[in-house]
Amino acid sequence: MNTEQTKWAKRFKWISLIEGISFLILLFIAMPLKYMFDEPMAVTYVGWIHGLLFVIYIYVVFPTATSLKWEFGRTFFALIASVLPFGPFIFDRNLKKSQKVEL
Repeated sequence: MNTEQTKWAKRFKWISLIEGISFLILLFIAMPLKYMFDEPMAVTYVGWIHGLLFVIYIYVVFPTATSLKWEFGRTFFALIASVLPFGPFIFDRNLKKSQKVEL
């Protein structure tokens, strides 16, 4: 990998991990607070933050895919991973194995 590809890979890794963590916080902390303890504000704030991170993730997938020369299937998997719990973490592990990326 050249320096430009490494830069995009690192950027994508950090954005995907942060987006994945925000999704887990939304699902396993904010949603139970809303529905079990009648505290909807957690979903309001965490949901807004997660939504922003999700948009950034989607925005970064395409230039990363272009830079790292991903095939359609890998790009599609990156997009699907963003809507699955633990998806970004699984995708990151798969990316490290397949492209020998040490980030």
